[in-house]
Amino acid sequence: MRHRLAHRRLGRTSEHRMALLRNQSTMLLRHERIDTTLAKARELRPFVERLITMAKRGIADGADTTRALHARRLVARHLADKKVVGKLFDSIAPRFAERPGGYSRVLRLGRRKSDSAEIAQIELVGSEYDPAAESASESAQPEEAAPGVGGRLRAAAKRLTGGSKDKSPTDEDAAE
Repeated sequence: MRHRLAHRRLGRTSEHRMALLRNQSTMLLRHERIDTTLAKARELRPFVERLITMAKRGIADGADTTRALHARRLVARHLADKKVVGKLFDSIAPRFAERPGGYSRVLRLGRRKSDSAEIAQIELVGSEYDPAAESASESAQPEEAAPGVGGRLRAAAKRLTGGSKDKSPTDEDAAE
C-alpha cells in the first residue's frame, strides 16, 4: 500500500528521477513551455514552483547580498546551467514578484500515437515566449497564430497528430 507517500516514482530510481526533474526544469525555465507526459508534468510543477519561490526570495532581499547569494546558490544546486539561473533571477522571478503562487500551468494535449501515453504541455503563466513568432520571423510566410490557450492547444495537438482531425478521406478525394 502507498499510504502517505507523496511523489510519483515515474518508474525510476531516486537519482534518475531527480536528474529527470532537474533536466526538465532547466528546459522549462529556458524555453518557458515544454511538452511531456502528464505524470512528469504533474511532478515537475511543484519542483519548478519551489525554484521560482526561492528566486523570488533572493530578489526580494536585494539589499541583503548574503541572502540573495544564498538563494542563488540554493537554486544553482538544482539547475546546472548558469545562464538559466541568471534568467530565473533576472527575468522570471521579477515577473512573478507580486504573484503569491501558481507560476505554472499544465495543459492536456491528448495521447501520443506510439504508446498512447497522455501528453501535457507545462508552461509558465503569463509567458511571452511564442515559438510560432520565433519561427515566423525566420521564415518568409508567417503562420496565423490562434489567440489564447485554446489556440495553442489546437496547434500543439495538430503537431502531435501530424495533421488536422477534421479532414476525412472523402474530402481529399474530392479535392483531387
